[in-house]
Amino acid sequence: MSDTIGTVMITQQQINERAAEIGKQIKEDLNGEPVVLVGILRGAVLWMADIMKNTDLEMTIDFMAVSSYGSAKKTSGVVKINKDLDTDIEGKNVIIVEDIVDSGYTLNYLKGYFESRAAKTVKICTLLDKPEGRKVDIDVDYIGFTVDDRFIIGYGLDYDQKYRNLPYISFLED
Repeated sequence: MSDTIGTVMITQQQINERAAEIGKQIKEDLNGEPVVLVGILRGAVLWMADIMKNTDLEMTIDFMAVSSYGSAKKTSGVVKINKDLDTDIEGKNVIIVEDIVDSGYTLNYLKGYFESRAAKTVKICTLLDKPEGRKVDIDVDYIGFTVDDRFIIGYGLDYDQKYRNLPYISFLED
């Protein structure tokens, strides 16, 4: 790998602790009601597993594959659904689990898409929030950590399918 990895920004222990806090908050917010967790492939897999382990509610899980980056470091702004839900979400509480909120295009699109499918509630849970990169206004209900405007890698986040397996959050140096 020829790219240069920066220093560790967020450790695995910090991620585990934050997932436990968010899991408790989700349980309180939903008053014990069931939830459908929708993981956005591929980056959210590790974070979604942490949220699942720490949320003491009846739950169903499903996944979507969407893209707005491809192999680039900047979003195209066009959201493409590559794999849709297999679960009927009508009348259900849905939490979209994402790895990072950057421009906001993808989550803004998905929130509207789920609302049009008559979900009871649609909330967003992200491991990382990068508010400096925001292009559209989107409310995020559960934020693991806020990060600077860098190209973030690790703990599921990739650059051209590399670095997802890092057990911590880092960044690519320019």
